[in-house]
Amino acid sequence: MCGIAGIIAKDISQVNVTSLKKMTDVISHRGPDGDGQWVSPNGEVGLGHRRLSIIDLSHEADQPMHYLNRYSIVFNGEIYNYIELRETLLQQGYQFKTQSDTEVLMALYDRDKENCLQLLDGMFAFVMYDAKENSVFCARDRFGEKPFFYSYEPG
Repeated sequence: MCGIAGIIAKDISQVNVTSLKKMTDVISHRGPDGDGQWVSPNGEVGLGHRRLSIIDLSHEADQPMHYLNRYSIVFNGEIYNYIELRETLLQQGYQFKTQSDTEVLMALYDRDKENCLQLLDGMFAFVMYDAKENSVFCARDRFGEKPFFYSYEPG
């Protein structure tokens, strides 16, 4: 298992690596193989991750992961059919730097946006930030096998 965390706020003083690090430290038991924190260039989105390495053990697969200079993700779970999805995406011109299911998920999101969920076989929770659209997409698997908790504060 891994652990994901994030902060999304218009008040950029609330989004910082120090706060993200505190959040990922609290869930360190979910991922002993590493951690990472990242804040978007506009300062409104911060993503944190605790890693348990299973599929791609290289540091290239560390998270938060970035793709096409546009997307950033924190992901917890496993996409069981990622090899088949990767082959299809390769045939359509997508390129990959890792062997991870996370990078496949990012390419699939680039191609299909939220409709990518219909193609996923697995257990997962993730947060995807699109810098071009300045939008965030969050999802979890149909059965909620991977936890995804959030809090919303108006304003």
